[in-house]
Amino acid sequence: MEPTHTVSAATDRPILSIVIPALDEAAVIVDMLRPLQDLRLRGVELVLADGGSIDGTRACASRWVDAHFSAPRGRASQMNAGARLARAELLLFLHADTMLPAAADAHVLAAVAAGACWGRFDVRIAGRPAMLPVVAALMNLRSRLTGIATGDQAIFVTRAAFERIGGFPVQPLMEDIEISRRLKLLGRPACLRVKVTTSGRRWERRGIWPTIVLMWWLRWRYWRGERPELLAKAYR
Repeated sequence: MEPTHTVSAATDRPILSIVIPALDEAAVIVDMLRPLQDLRLRGVELVLADGGSIDGTRACASRWVDAHFSAPRGRASQMNAGARLARAELLLFLHADTMLPAAADAHVLAAVAAGACWGRFDVRIAGRPAMLPVVAALMNLRSRLTGIATGDQAIFVTRAAFERIGGFPVQPLMEDIEISRRLKLLGRPACLRVKVTTSGRRWERRGIWPTIVLMWWLRWRYWRGERPELLAKAYR
């Protein structure tokens, strides 16, 4: 029987732990993890929190990460479990369809050294539709003005701040919006202008304008206090 988790034998404390929640991402996970290997050589830990994949995601990822394990399904639950297993005092949460810039560790460490307890990157959306750069620019602007980050922007946070606000709220949608709200009580985010690149697959699948309308409609309903469970059903 496969063990519930596997951890490398390294004993040196990493400078940064990257927690990657994944579910049935075997088709893309190696391409996503391969560019992160230089970060591992510089003392960054990679932790894969799998939500019960049935396509062999963990097996594909095993040689490319320092730890991999199964967690209760749900992005928030998986990220919280990954944070508990991670060994660094600085955490970064990275979606399985998002790519970090080569010097991501240096940018995060510099932001924290400058006094930030949390932050996020600007985002670029990869894909064919010509509107995707406009969508990304508006996402970055909105985030900079409101101090609210999305999961696609690779949120990073000190462990002290993460534990102080109780980690990610365990809810099926808007966990990134809610943790941003809570972290804002501790300080404004570091809004890094260097970009991560995230997949535009959901935009291509649903269409640009239908996706924009859907996400704003869901955000408005969340702002009005509707339960995330109901919003998740509408999202699906």
